[in-house]
Amino acid sequence: MKNRFRTLIEKQTVIFDGGMGTTLFDHGVFINRCFDQLNLTDPKLVTRVHRDFVAAGAMVIETNTFGANRFKLASFDLSGKVKEINLAGVRLAKEAAGDNVLVAGAVGPLGVKIEPLLEPDADFTVTDAFVEQIDALVEGGVDVIILETFSDLDEIRHAMLAVKQVASLRQLDVPMICSITVNQEGNTVYGAKAEDLAIQLERDGADVIGLNCSVGPKPMLDALERIRRVTHVPLSVMPNAGLPTQVEGRTIYVCSPDYMANYARRFVSVGAQVVGGCCGSTPTHIQAISASIRQMSGEARSLIVSADTIVEVEEAKPEIPLAKRSNLGARLAAGEFVATVELTPPQGWDLKRILVSSQSVKDAGFDAINIPDGPRASARMGPMAMAVVIERDVQIETVMHYACRDRNLVGMQADLLGAYALGLKNILVITGDPPIMGDYPNATAVFDVDAIGLTKMIKKLNTGLDLSGRSIGQPTGYVPLVGLNPTAVNQQKELKRLKLKVDAGALGVITQPVFDADQLLSFLDRVDPGARVPVLAGIWPLQSLRNAEFLANEMPGVSVPEAVLARMAKAHKDGDERQEGLQIAIELMEKVLPRVQGIQVAAPFGRIKSAVAVLDAAKKMI
Repeated sequence: MKNRFRTLIEKQTVIFDGGMGTTLFDHGVFINRCFDQLNLTDPKLVTRVHRDFVAAGAMVIETNTFGANRFKLASFDLSGKVKEINLAGVRLAKEAAGDNVLVAGAVGPLGVKIEPLLEPDADFTVTDAFVEQIDALVEGGVDVIILETFSDLDEIRHAMLAVKQVASLRQLDVPMICSITVNQEGNTVYGAKAEDLAIQLERDGADVIGLNCSVGPKPMLDALERIRRVTHVPLSVMPNAGLPTQVEGRTIYVCSPDYMANYARRFVSVGAQVVGGCCGSTPTHIQAISASIRQMSGEARSLIVSADTIVEVEEAKPEIPLAKRSNLGARLAAGEFVATVELTPPQGWDLKRILVSSQSVKDAGFDAINIPDGPRASARMGPMAMAVVIERDVQIETVMHYACRDRNLVGMQADLLGAYALGLKNILVITGDPPIMGDYPNATAVFDVDAIGLTKMIKKLNTGLDLSGRSIGQPTGYVPLVGLNPTAVNQQKELKRLKLKVDAGALGVITQPVFDADQLLSFLDRVDPGARVPVLAGIWPLQSLRNAEFLANEMPGVSVPEAVLARMAKAHKDGDERQEGLQIAIELMEKVLPRVQGIQVAAPFGRIKSAVAVLDAAKKMI
């Protein structure tokens, strides 16, 4: 038997309900409560709201399950009640709907960072979370799934995949409405154009493509017109009742029912086949919208625009060959030995001493200079500025570290495009130390993505696309490297993250400082064959016993064996700590060089001579 929603949308414009959350709030539910839990704790109130929208003329009502996934529910200690809450949500909606009104299962974003926005190595994956919720909604008997208020293409794709998996498992026809949210300019929060996402959603199998939330009718109409020109898929539109305004402590949505009804007619005239409301849209708004659309004549409906010409999203471009991206990339591609040295940015703006040190390491034969990004969450000169000055004045390549801690996705993308325009090509992607470790422990961390997500973003830029899949014109040619901790407590997780980083686009690895060669070699033995990329071993010539003790006890991700500490303690008594630290570094390097492609040498406290001594020893070994 044909799905009821498909039959309905083929016959007429379909009226959805309005804003469930804001309507519940108007009924006295505090904003800090779990609205989805009301399906269990206050079912009469939820049913009352549903019935008000049915009485207003809604042909389809949405379940009160927008945030009923395990991640959002976890903040209320309800992650174990996903199925119970969703089933209850369907039951209440069906009771209110009766036989003639359909029920849509409402599914919103997870509310956590997914890849590149969630830890992709979690035991319970993003798709699993969507499957868990959607399967309960389908089991309850919804007529359609509506994926709404999404702004990230990757996340809604996970949700779409979940719908398909559930439909296949249950052998049912489960249509899906895929609805994104945009700003006043018709773009997502990540800068993607609504029409570009619409094309991608059609390709991925959306049955209906829509817009909802964030803005009022006018900007949504503008975006809808652009979408209509690029897709033949049925369209839905559910605007807010304008932008919210604070009046005497209350949040007021200013669009009147008549205003919304007027725009509803315009939505239909440009091709919308599903019309409803989102935040601030009351049963009175839906009643006006319903009456307005029902009164439309056949002549008015004939104005629907035909999408005769499909505008294609620019396809990904071929990546620049690694050997042509930078000198460092060429050496990595050729399998040649690579040596880099780390110079920490100053706490001020004066780079005179850094430039002298940079000239020294260039003369010594290092291939590039590594520049940390706020190591240990300290406030120092940004690595981008320092890298540009060094490459300009000393003519040696740099590897700019880039931490995810301090920038959101928009800022990251802007930085990466700017850095490439300034001539920087090599980048080490790191998640970044939390602010509590640094100079300003109360500072706010962003962490929109971790190193895996940022590597994926760079991979997209290297194919000429931004994070949302929109063309940036000519592709970038970054050499993306990532960090590795071979002494991590959870070795399995570190191995899995390495594989994910390489899958995301990493072309090389720089390890944390290594003081136990056997640990590094054992780790390399366990690396997945698909994650084997060039490795640069972190070599740190210890300067003193105190330096060794600090690294052992206060430096995250660094492990210093007791044997090394004992040797440094003896050297402390003998008065030759620096020479012993250098000897330890050389011995370790001799063991690991046959298994790695290069070294990343630290210059502790800016002591270039120690780093140069390590490089000189390495040259004799290769």
